[in-house]
Amino acid sequence: MATNPYQESGSWKPPPPRSPDVNPQYVHHLTPNPPPEISHSIPKRKGVKQRCIKFTAAAVISLLLLLLVAGVLLGYYYSSPCVHGRQCGDGGCVWESQWCDGVMDCRAGQDEANCVRVHGSRFLLQIYSTQSKNWRTVCYKGWSDLHGRAGCQHIGYSKGTYFKSGPQQIDSSDGFVIVKSNYKPDESLLQQVVLSSTCPNNSAVTLLCTDCGSGVNSTRATGIQPASLGAWPWQVSLQVAGSHRCGGAIISPYWIVTTAHCVASVSTPGDWAVYAGVVESLGTLFNPSYSVSRVIAHEGYDSKTHRSDIALMKLSKPLDHTVSSNIGPVCLPNVGVNTTNNQKGWLTQFSGTINGDSGSPYLMEAEVFLMETADCNSTMVYNGRISQDMFCAKGVETSDNMCRTDSGGLLVSLKDGLWWLIGDSIWGQDCIEPNQPGVYSNITFYLDWMFQQMRKHQDD
Repeated sequence: MATNPYQESGSWKPPPPRSPDVNPQYVHHLTPNPPPEISHSIPKRKGVKQRCIKFTAAAVISLLLLLLVAGVLLGYYYSSPCVHGRQCGDGGCVWESQWCDGVMDCRAGQDEANCVRVHGSRFLLQIYSTQSKNWRTVCYKGWSDLHGRAGCQHIGYSKGTYFKSGPQQIDSSDGFVIVKSNYKPDESLLQQVVLSSTCPNNSAVTLLCTDCGSGVNSTRATGIQPASLGAWPWQVSLQVAGSHRCGGAIISPYWIVTTAHCVASVSTPGDWAVYAGVVESLGTLFNPSYSVSRVIAHEGYDSKTHRSDIALMKLSKPLDHTVSSNIGPVCLPNVGVNTTNNQKGWLTQFSGTINGDSGSPYLMEAEVFLMETADCNSTMVYNGRISQDMFCAKGVETSDNMCRTDSGGLLVSLKDGLWWLIGDSIWGQDCIEPNQPGVYSNITFYLDWMFQQMRKHQDD
């Protein structure tokens, strides 16, 4: 039996430890420190460069967008009439608050031109307020004839052209303007009023610059007939070299309304003579002639289309209608005095005959009624030639036809006891066919132009 050399006799001893080359089964290893990070310098510079390029591109695109927006806004600003206010009409602009403030800011005064008006057949005086953006009736409290004269002059009537002012009780939900306590002749009327929500007794100002629209004493028989002397006191005969050329209407002591085609070929004021209070050529022997200082035809007059066929004449000295009941102005149609279809009126014009034969011009009259524009523009009549500044009228009796007789025939209408000038004849030579009514310029359409010219030449 083999014996264990490591076992002593009589007892057992463990064997001696092995050599160090014997490793234990489980050993706990410590994680070594990570190696230092290696700096890659070249890729880092590349990333910064890319970011700079992106930022620069974004900045350039943003700048281009801003320039584009600015260009659009500037283009809109210069192409728009007035972004921040109102256009003067000559390319200039003023702030909204500068309009109708009594101070002329536009070079030609457009900002102060149409700020005062009379309204309706009661001639209520109104002033436009840019603060409230509406027309306000003037309260009668504190009003005087001095204010009245200033109001007429602001509208366009010449100095000294003033008839009367008065009170009129009204109901107004749009507020009033009231004159300040002390009248200042050197200030505009617009600078001497303040806004007010109330007015004592609701008493408003009426303003008549001329004693117009009265004194008619015609027989008013139907059909065409000779007019009686004084029946139409505003009718005048406009003559060149002693011969009747066309008719006209007195609208103030200084101003006559006629047609542009009447004065187109004779525009020199000295060639004209005006006779008032006459119905026939013999009347010129017993009435003075009035010389003309200015002839103003509408700048838009077109002889082919007959558009803007209106003109004004200013007399060298005023007509004195107080010396004769046969002379007096007709009323211009205030805002609110509207014409309607089938409305009746009276046409007056000088005819070359009374009984159908040739002879000296004599003032004739005929009752007419206004036609629908659509009917007048039909293919059977004028085939679309009637524009918004014209209207048609036809005789009450189908046989009535004065179209071949006179240029500048006047069409007036009676409303609320006054006669209003609503048109003047512009197609005097064309009414020769059975279905050809007379064509007239619409005076209401040209009111602003007329007052503009009157203001412009007040001091001539």
